[in-house]
Amino acid sequence: MLLAVDVGNTNITLGIFDGETLLGTFRMMTKIARTSDEYGIFLRQLLLARGIEPECVEDVIISSVVPNMMHSFKNGIIKYLNTNPIIVGAGTKTGIKIATANPREVGADRIVDLVAAYETYGGPVIVIDFGTATTYDLVLEDGSFVAGITSPGIRICANALWSDTAALPEVEIKKPNSILAKDTISSMQAGLVYGYIGQTEYIIRKIKEETGRDDIKVVATGGLGKIIADATEEIQFYDPALTMNGLRIIYEKCKTSKKK
Repeated sequence: MLLAVDVGNTNITLGIFDGETLLGTFRMMTKIARTSDEYGIFLRQLLLARGIEPECVEDVIISSVVPNMMHSFKNGIIKYLNTNPIIVGAGTKTGIKIATANPREVGADRIVDLVAAYETYGGPVIVIDFGTATTYDLVLEDGSFVAGITSPGIRICANALWSDTAALPEVEIKKPNSILAKDTISSMQAGLVYGYIGQTEYIIRKIKEETGRDDIKVVATGGLGKIIADATEEIQFYDPALTMNGLRIIYEKCKTSKKK
């Protein structure tokens, strides 16, 4: 079995694969500092809770945008799962050509999503990841990653709204039935969600305009992405397992490369 791990700024998402089948996913918070022993024991407990013996995990692959926790996390995996994980980074075989100004600045999570979208849906494709930040990345039909846009995530916008305004409450992020809000809570929800739908549609259209391409597919992923994807025809696919499948595909490419 393969354990795929995406270390994000807010959560660590883990997926366990048996071949190409994703058996289950787990989440743990990123911002809680842990020792290698705590990480290792917690990972074993998560697997056992899903009825998976930790000894069945043969390999681990990780993408991370939080470098300061990787030493403890990697060592926890080595000690408690008895495997040395593959860390996605510079030099990792992905099949994506980085054609941006500074390839080393591109986060591993973005590359992983691009790999999954390109392999699954083909290019040209825009990949939108609605995470802590929202990213819009374009990969062409030859596998070249040529442009990326980064904006504050919808939850960051929401936190700023109620943290910096004393009279406004914390609200659930959901799409109200109408933009014509008649109370404080629905007015905040309308501004957040409809405003984000508008941003998303404008950026997609602007990418198509500046590239002169109307044939670009659009794939969305990320926790709050379904709310936006369901509300606009500009997004053709919502794929919650995109990152996990990207890690699995990269793992398979790495294994194939080693055999040659």
